[in-house]
Amino acid sequence: MEPRISVITLGVTDLARSFRFYRDGLGLPPTRKPEDGIVFFQTSGVTLALFPYGELADDVGPGWNLPHSRFTGITLAHNVREREDVDRLLAQAEAAGAQVIKPARDTEWGGCSGYFTDLDGYLWEVAWGAFEFHEDGALQVP
Repeated sequence: MEPRISVITLGVTDLARSFRFYRDGLGLPPTRKPEDGIVFFQTSGVTLALFPYGELADDVGPGWNLPHSRFTGITLAHNVREREDVDRLLAQAEAAGAQVIKPARDTEWGGCSGYFTDLDGYLWEVAWGAFEFHEDGALQVP
């Protein structure tokens, strides 16, 4: 397998509502609209997809269409270039309807991070630290 993740797909309860959250609230550029049945957002390195939860579960196979749990054991992260961008992005997400779960705070690893949940409860970490970015904006982990 090549060392690459191409798409992260989130199963959502309301495709149009989630589309508006990510497009209008967070400012991600879409390449499809809810009428297409699936939405893609082009980001640096990985494409974020939104797909109706039940349809995604059915695509996986029989027996997967289960209730969504509060903590799935996975988080998504958005690393920022400046410390103050953590607070700014958490506030932007909250203004768009997200719930800030953990306000920005300094971390034991010398950075700063906070968490919010999107409209379906998916956890997003916003983090700043001693990270570098490629020219295309993708994170370069030392």
